[in-house]
Amino acid sequence: MTLEADVSDLWDRYQDGLTAADATAEDAAVVDEFLAALEAGEVRAAEKTGDDVTTWEANEWVKRGILLNFGLRETEAREYGGVTYHDVLPLRDTADLGERGTRNTPDGTAIRRGAYLGSDCIMMSPSFVNMGAYVGDGTLVDSCDTVGSCAQLGENVKLGANTLIGGVLEPVEDAPVIVEDGVSLGAGCRVTSGFRVGENSIVGENTLLTPRIPVYDLVEEEVIYGHLPAERRAFTRMVESSVGDHDLFEGGAYKPAVVATHVEEETLEATQREDALRE
Repeated sequence: MTLEADVSDLWDRYQDGLTAADATAEDAAVVDEFLAALEAGEVRAAEKTGDDVTTWEANEWVKRGILLNFGLRETEAREYGGVTYHDVLPLRDTADLGERGTRNTPDGTAIRRGAYLGSDCIMMSPSFVNMGAYVGDGTLVDSCDTVGSCAQLGENVKLGANTLIGGVLEPVEDAPVIVEDGVSLGAGCRVTSGFRVGENSIVGENTLLTPRIPVYDLVEEEVIYGHLPAERRAFTRMVESSVGDHDLFEGGAYKPAVVATHVEEETLEATQREDALRE
């Protein structure tokens, strides 16, 4: 049987009432093999099925495999850096990172089991990459950044300090947050709830990208939700809210929106100044 078939069979048994206490050594071997496949980048929580950023789709069986690692494992006391913590999983073994040129600085870079980091990545402390996340080659995860469960980051992505990439684990049919190749997110950005950022886009500091906030795409002159097209420069602006006519709001009320324009050459050059970190 394939790994997908093994995970699907185990999921059916879990749905029928299988518990961590009832799981056999063979069951444990399946979830362990699954974690190893995630960490090797052999399986991913989502895949791109077309040319556009909107064509990403969840791999439901992979997300089920991740859920099985929570449902069929007991919480245990574990040690990290001389501190005891309690979790169903240990942190990821990082022995393979150095041989691929990937760096994780000491005192606060935490990589949970089932996370993939490509070659020539940089993880600055403190930062955290959760189970099922995929971090592509050459990507920078800066200080105080979080990469949530199942989030998919492409190659040569730059996350500014204090950036949150949200996780989407359930429902299993929903695609997670997607940040495609070459994207640069300014410090303090938040990308949540399965939002998708198209390749080579540049997002200004403290911008919130979520499906509930409209994106005013000035390139195509349309309002879109849930994604930012490729090669856009995006930033937050305030627009009038429909509740502005309420008597309690003197002077009107406003809500956040995202404005997207063409990427300017000067903006592109500014995002490339960190290349010296890799020389």
